[in-house]
Amino acid sequence: MKNLFAFLALFVLSVSVFSQEKQQDSTKIETLDEVLVKAVRVDATSPITHSNVTKEDIEKRNLGQDIPVLLNYLPSVVTTTDAGAGVGYTGIRVRGVSSQSTNVTINGIPYNDAESLGTFWVNLGDIASSVESLQLQRGVGTSTNGSGAFGASINVLTDAVSDDAYGEISNSFGSFNTRKHTLKFSTGKINDHIEIAGRLSQIKSDGYIDRASSDIKSYYLQAAYVSEKTLLKAITFSGKEVTYQSWNGLEDLEKLENDRTYNTAGEYTDENGNTQFYDNEVDDYQQDHYQLHWNQKIANNWSTNLALNYTQGRGFFEQYKEDEDFSDYGFEELTVNGETVNTTDLIRRRWLDNDYYVVNANANYKDNKLNVIFGGSYSYYEGDHFGEVIWARYATDSEIRDHYYDGVGKKQDLSGFAKATLRFNDNWSLFGDLQVRNVSYETTGISSDLVPFNVDETYTFFNPKAGVTFELNNKNNFYFSFARANREPNRDDFKGNPDIKPEKLNDFELGWRHNNENFRIYANAYYMLYNDQLVLTGELDDVGSAQRDNSGESYRLGLELDAAIKISDMFSINPNVTLSSNKNKEMVADIDGELQNLGTTNISFSPEVVAGNAFVLKPVKGLQMALLSKFVGEQFMSNTDAEKSKLDSYFVTDFNISYELKMNKIFKSIVFTGLANNIFDKEYISNGYYYTYDDTWTDPNQVTTIEGAGYYPQATANFLLGATLKF
Repeated sequence: MKNLFAFLALFVLSVSVFSQEKQQDSTKIETLDEVLVKAVRVDATSPITHSNVTKEDIEKRNLGQDIPVLLNYLPSVVTTTDAGAGVGYTGIRVRGVSSQSTNVTINGIPYNDAESLGTFWVNLGDIASSVESLQLQRGVGTSTNGSGAFGASINVLTDAVSDDAYGEISNSFGSFNTRKHTLKFSTGKINDHIEIAGRLSQIKSDGYIDRASSDIKSYYLQAAYVSEKTLLKAITFSGKEVTYQSWNGLEDLEKLENDRTYNTAGEYTDENGNTQFYDNEVDDYQQDHYQLHWNQKIANNWSTNLALNYTQGRGFFEQYKEDEDFSDYGFEELTVNGETVNTTDLIRRRWLDNDYYVVNANANYKDNKLNVIFGGSYSYYEGDHFGEVIWARYATDSEIRDHYYDGVGKKQDLSGFAKATLRFNDNWSLFGDLQVRNVSYETTGISSDLVPFNVDETYTFFNPKAGVTFELNNKNNFYFSFARANREPNRDDFKGNPDIKPEKLNDFELGWRHNNENFRIYANAYYMLYNDQLVLTGELDDVGSAQRDNSGESYRLGLELDAAIKISDMFSINPNVTLSSNKNKEMVADIDGELQNLGTTNISFSPEVVAGNAFVLKPVKGLQMALLSKFVGEQFMSNTDAEKSKLDSYFVTDFNISYELKMNKIFKSIVFTGLANNIFDKEYISNGYYYTYDDTWTDPNQVTTIEGAGYYPQATANFLLGATLKF
């Protein structure tokens, strides 16, 4: 509780510098680049709860950490990182909802993995350096392409076409041997029409957790043709990551207390009984994206957009495994020195090789009273899952590159939508949004458990949304919206439960926005009512993926406050806070061999209090300093309110400084950036897992449920420093 009181004391005085959204003039002429994401974004007065982040906002903290960490101070956001320091595998939850239920698009193209529904930002190394703007919608939001949003959607727009030529060289370094090197350029508009721009990046880190290293290489390249009414944009970007695994977390409480960076991944015992660590216990994956966008203004009121996408992903994770049963790999028993051998130490690789195709098309009609967008999206995904044993102490006859399991997943997603905003007069406007989505998912072959895995499901979802906005005056507007959403299970959901159901959500949002020159506050109340919500159970599978299951009826009820207070031209205060109640209405669990009705319980990973603040000081031109604080209340990692599954609250503070030195000769400017994370050196845990199993052997006449938990410690005090040369 002391953390909460400490934060509220600051909150009374003082969020994120990222949440300072400016009210936009409704008559502002959109750029052609902005139209690329118009189908998935909303404007400032829309009855959809959202926050906008600009390129300038991101630049102040972009020193190598992933997008989720850069969004940490937005309202209702909780982030975590396996390696502990914001580089490598990172995660984001909004309103307590997992990443599998957060829709992500890049230039309107769905980015969520079609099978797992998750987003793996590690595959988009340094994408933050190529972001023009980003919009985070909380709740169901507006209709979007790809899998539906069940708590949030993140819509990314990459670099806009630059009128002028430029170049940038950025380098940063910091704790845990973290470093980032980025080279960017643009030709500017050649003959007022053609631009070529690109980026080349490398990020490396040893990680806070032992051996949790990251080596991430990426590039971004675009070629654009621009005229008064036409934008043609060809984009390719790619990420190649090799990260040492750190998804096991830490279960040993003594080590958590005294050796919190200990990493069990890769641990094994050699023939002499000594503890060793396999040096290549890594995740090795590459993802290549190719996008083509054509935006055409047909007349003053009409425009169209066509987008094509191809994504190729391929890679594996490698593990040293001890005493594995032959039967788990299709091996036959051996006789060695007269003894039967049916277990072995081995090294395995589990592969994913996938292809993803997308076509998006939409048209927009806009006049002074009516703004209509309609269109559709089609995607096709095919993913090959297979495993190899690349070394074994004992093995039967086999050929190199033999597969011990093979499976294929295929998914088709077809959706159509129409959305409109009708402005009745200066005060009232109505928003409507209808989407029909058809999803088919089929798997064949066997899973990594060497059992048949066959899914053949088709879903048709109807997702209506409606809202109304009342603008009292140019400083105040009020809104109310209702949205219905449906979402299919993912691949792991089917593996855990063949009878898994799609989840359904009714989302009610009521808000007030007040803006004036020196004070801004957004207040939003939400009620998210679920049927068969796919909640995190707290358990992980054998590759660190979070497991989910249907929870029957559940709800999330909350209040979000987000403010910006300008004390003077030099000093501002920006607080936000979310207060919520997140409940399973009737939870049934198998405990000690009996089904027990636990009644109303807390939804896993859903803290009741999430808050942030920022004190921002600009003492001289070009210099900005910010003291950033984040409080996350206690939360359960299970849906049974088990005490062992509780994560304590935490309160951490970062310090961010940036200074731009203007130059007259070789460079236009030099930007110096510094970030001191967790400056009060708090030992905190932002994520973990919880599991149970039944003990039937200690007493054959009694079933006893045994609990276990693991934790992901986050980095203590650490720093990053960087410099960007602009020319």
